[in-house]
Amino acid sequence: MRVSRWKRTVGLLGGSFNPAHDGHLHISREALKRLNLDEIWWLVSPQNPLKERTGMAPLAERVAAARTLSRGNRRIRVTDIETDLGTTYTAQTLARLQRRYPAVRFVWLMGSDNLIQIPRWKDWHKIFTLTPIAVFTRPTYDSRALVGKAAHRFRRRRLPHTAIRRLSRRSTPVWAFLRFRRHSASATEIRTRNGEGLWNET
Repeated sequence: MRVSRWKRTVGLLGGSFNPAHDGHLHISREALKRLNLDEIWWLVSPQNPLKERTGMAPLAERVAAARTLSRGNRRIRVTDIETDLGTTYTAQTLARLQRRYPAVRFVWLMGSDNLIQIPRWKDWHKIFTLTPIAVFTRPTYDSRALVGKAAHRFRRRRLPHTAIRRLSRRSTPVWAFLRFRRHSASATEIRTRNGEGLWNET
């Protein structure tokens, strides 16, 4: 993937995108606006190591569906770059992206549900040291996330709301919690409604 040689600030939204839905668009638009980002990359994961392969649509189908959904949003790029990087875990992906794109400032974007489970991720402490992290509100998860292991471990590195726009320029480890109007879209509900067994939760 080509990027400008000039310094840019890019938000990274990783996941299975199984399928991509309006909730991903909602989070991306809020991130672009609130974090002063130039663009957002949707990192469509070949296979999340914490999720079952059963019910997972082929990578090419998930990428194509994400590109269709994001069409018209020029500041959103859909990529399966982890295939090219040869990475499986987020910490690996972040380290290699930083080596490949030294002129880019990255910000990792995730929902509060992932803040709860990030201690299960490989080298999760390293993720906090590699790049600033923006945590977005998600229905039913926020209260547990903000008293969970990761939030407690890095409680002194959480930015106040008034400093959120400068998140990408702060020294790591640093993270922020963003509250905004919630979006109800859910990959699980979409699959249930459509009666499809191909999609697994993003």
